Amino acid sequence: MMPGMDGIEVCEKIRSQRGIENSIIAFLTARGEDYSQIAGFEAGADDYITKPIKPKVLISRINALLRRISSFEYSGGSENPVIRKGDLIIDREKYLVLKNDEEIILPKKEFEMLLLLSSKPGKVFTRDDIFRMVWDENVIVGDRTIDVHIRKLREKIGDEYIKTIKGVGYKFAD
Repeated sequence: MMPGMDGIEVCEKIRSQRGIENSIIAFLTARGEDYSQIAGFEAGADDYITKPIKPKVLISRINALLRRISSFEYSGGSENPVIRKGDLIIDREKYLVLKNDEEIILPKKEFEMLLLLSSKPGKVFTRDDIFRMVWDENVIVGDRTIDVHIRKLREKIGDEYIKTIKGVGYKFAD
């Protein structure tokens, strides 16, 4: 509904631009259909907010996104900021993922999920764990959002790193 290009296209362009690819992107839209929300998250959105929304709720959701920028860290910061698994390198300080020495651009949520899973290889994280640690509790997302993000991660880094534990959740290969 925007002139020129839609929000999905804008989001994809931002995610593909070096230097701004890790920006926070929140959709604020009247389109609340499941397929629209899924398309937004697949394009790289960090949140998808449908109108009407009360101003205080909107401010709280934006503040939650901003808090994660400054406080996002799963392992206390004392550990090595670089995680290596075979030909995959994850640098939490540089917000960088390399595979075979080639940079892989990940949207913020995908990076945060990969960082969470790789922070404890072999540990199974339930969908609820992932949701609680990567999304704010006030964010409402579809049931399949985590699965969609995992699928996108696998497409980018390969299937060998993230394992599905049927009926439970996901783990990073140990």
